[in-house]
Amino acid sequence: MTSLQDAQVPVETASFDGRLALQQRVLPAYRAPFFDLLAGACSGGLSVFAGESRQDEMIHSADDLEVAEWVRAENQHLLAGRWYLLWQKGVEDWLEAADADALVLEANPRYLSNRKAMDWMHARRRPVIGWALGAPPVWGPLAEARQWVRRRYLQRFDALIAYSSQGAEEYRALGFPPERIFIAHNAVAPAPESKPDHASFNGRDPRILFVGRLQERKRIDLLLEACARLNRTVDLVIVGEGPAREQFEAQAEEVLPQVRFVGAAYGSELITWFEWADLFVLPGTGGLAVQQAMASGLPVIVAEGDGTQVDLVSGGNGWLVPPDDPGRLYETLRDALEDPEALLEMGQKSYELSVNRFNIETMVSVFVRAVESVEKP
Repeated sequence: MTSLQDAQVPVETASFDGRLALQQRVLPAYRAPFFDLLAGACSGGLSVFAGESRQDEMIHSADDLEVAEWVRAENQHLLAGRWYLLWQKGVEDWLEAADADALVLEANPRYLSNRKAMDWMHARRRPVIGWALGAPPVWGPLAEARQWVRRRYLQRFDALIAYSSQGAEEYRALGFPPERIFIAHNAVAPAPESKPDHASFNGRDPRILFVGRLQERKRIDLLLEACARLNRTVDLVIVGEGPAREQFEAQAEEVLPQVRFVGAAYGSELITWFEWADLFVLPGTGGLAVQQAMASGLPVIVAEGDGTQVDLVSGGNGWLVPPDDPGRLYETLRDALEDPEALLEMGQKSYELSVNRFNIETMVSVFVRAVESVEKP
């Protein structure tokens, strides 16, 4: 093969005849369905090695895994910000007990214990696959040296799995062989079995939904400003918790007092909000909630960010807007609400994309193909 690998093979046709091990820094709740599904696709099962997040991250961690095995790592967080490093104590003991035929690691050079894990597997002639967002440009102090470290680190993997087409291209630009790069579009939900029945909002206020962690980088401030500028009333609901909630609520009291902050929601409660909405808007960074919105048959307005958004909004199912551009966000939102019937058509395209491409079954298929493609070093 000479091109980047992007599979859309149904999960029932993909299985790995062996045991797989997979490392994560933490295990957020939204990843649990994917890991359990991947475990079911491996004849020998899946062992996941993951630890606890830092307290200030406010990550909603999984309680447990139903099919995969979860071995708790002891995360040792070193430094912070751009100098953050991680050591996961006990990685070799985990690999010894797991005795896996292949290993998937987060392809992050800041995770120092992963080098030990690579050495352990390669010493036994077992392949190691990296999985990450990509390799965006490095800026700031020692950028050239940091880029060199990243390139050397990535070259040690037998294959790489990127979240998006942009991430795959970033790996290729660093010299990694394209035939060993796979694209598993980041997803958190299974392929939907049925599409919710969204009705046109003719005769009532449009319902706009945001779902995500309430952090400054989510740019909910821009969404509040855009809705306040509209010459019509909208019903805006913000689902999520985070350190910037009070800041956003204070702004809403001044510019859009009718907005509702309903807190975090999971499971059936979250699904109910997606079914309630007419339009999903993500004005800042992120992407996982976009896939959930699409699976619920919603059109989306998404700010371009880490590259995953370009893949998701690629089939006439919504709009991409430049990040940090309040004018474009307002104009796009205004134009979107002018044609309720067109929004319903876009929602149908979102649903079809979720069925055929953006789901955890397809992710599993790509992981299986990546593992089976590598030869033992």
